[in-house]
Amino acid sequence: MKLRKGKTKSILDASIDSALLAVEIYNKPRTTFRNEGFIAMMIMAWTRLFHAYFNATIGDRYYYKKKNGQFDIIDGERKAWELSTCIKKHGTLDKAVESNLNFFTKLRNKIEHRHIEKREVDTLIFGECQSLLFNYESQLIKFFGDRYSINEALVYSLQFSQIRTKQQELASRSALSRDLADIMSFIEKYRNSLDDDTYNSLQYSVKLIQIPKISNTNRADAAVEFVRWDALNQEDQNAYEKLSVIIKDKTVRVEAANLGRLKPSDVIRKANEALNGVKMTSNLHVALYKVFSVRPPSGADDPFETVAEFCLYDEAHNDYVYQEAWVAFLVHFIQASGFAPADIRKMVREGKKLDVDTYRS
Repeated sequence: MKLRKGKTKSILDASIDSALLAVEIYNKPRTTFRNEGFIAMMIMAWTRLFHAYFNATIGDRYYYKKKNGQFDIIDGERKAWELSTCIKKHGTLDKAVESNLNFFTKLRNKIEHRHIEKREVDTLIFGECQSLLFNYESQLIKFFGDRYSINEALVYSLQFSQIRTKQQELASRSALSRDLADIMSFIEKYRNSLDDDTYNSLQYSVKLIQIPKISNTNRADAAVEFVRWDALNQEDQNAYEKLSVIIKDKTVRVEAANLGRLKPSDVIRKANEALNGVKMTSNLHVALYKVFSVRPPSGADDPFETVAEFCLYDEAHNDYVYQEAWVAFLVHFIQASGFAPADIRKMVREGKKLDVDTYRS
């Protein structure tokens, strides 16, 4: 469909500009509000795409009306259908595409009034973000034809960060805010609400393997090859699962709360089972988590400020639970550091702190 100048083309141009700006925001180095900006602009792009389609097919009729038949007016303008309404009115989107859009509509509502400084969410929802963009271009072509394809304007973004170990991933969450924890909980619950076919669809979340080419027979070849996960046979999938570059991160459904987490009494018991000579007591344990600052003091404004590798805040019970790694760290520290319990208690009284990384095994 070749559009002449007019309202439909104007709306469509605004939609495409919004999508390109979303990609620019996402790929721009040192972007502070990466996800907030990308999601907001992509939802605007999708909404305007539907408005352009409706304007071309049903005319100027994609506005809310009151029961009396009058248009709903906001700030002197007719209120156009929001994205969720556009999806319902269109009615023929693929289930995975619709699930992806619903995910971002709900996520946008959650992040709209929150300030998120951490980058964990960036990594966590990369697959959904990529599908949101891919789906947009596919729908753009379905509505208006290949001439409006925007993929030639896009390139793969360069990445500075090296692949991080599981321990580093856990440590990087040592300052989870209440807002971020709430958002990550929403992402987990939403993913777990999807059936396997929808979740595994590339239209919901892109799952790619990024393979650097060590040697190219054709020097005109790209330096990086992207392989679709669902295009691999079982043997190749098993082999590639050993690589940490696979984007395949669905949370396993676990019904039990705090599975594998330890109460303070469990930490003390397990530590004493491994220690020789020094006895772990409740008082010593309190002194140790204080001197290593693995959790905030009681009554802190943000109880989520923990070293997540060792300790997590349980909001439901308003207390803290500990990881097996904390037990292993304590045993190693007590056996190797040479500090007596009295030394630790004295440090706490004097407000002194110890650095966790200095005493790792």
